[in-house]
Amino acid sequence: MLLLPLLALGAAWSYGQAQVLLKQRQVSITRGHKSTTSMDCIAEGIPDFQSAYIHWYWQVPSKAPEWILYIGPSAVSYYDNSYSNKYSSLKKGTNACTFTISDINSNDEGTYYCAYWYF
Repeated sequence: MLLLPLLALGAAWSYGQAQVLLKQRQVSITRGHKSTTSMDCIAEGIPDFQSAYIHWYWQVPSKAPEWILYIGPSAVSYYDNSYSNKYSSLKKGTNACTFTISDINSNDEGTYYCAYWYF
């Protein structure tokens, strides 16, 4: 069996007077047990979450993070259109964003991050 550590981390920063905190829980998948997995990004301090742009990145050791997608007020935008077959994202409620990886294989091993960028 191959353990795929799909680690998700959180970050905090200030913009003006408000502080934004993104929290993620670590997710590990053992290949052969699941073919799809999801992870949540819980946001605190974003007043209008449904209008926010939440980005997802993937990083493997000794390489720079790779931008996968962002979910904005009305749609998901992918770095590469072929990613739409592999990754998806959905906002839930007033502060949660779910990121899903389909057809998991050993190439998916790495750390996945959510980020919030203010426009």
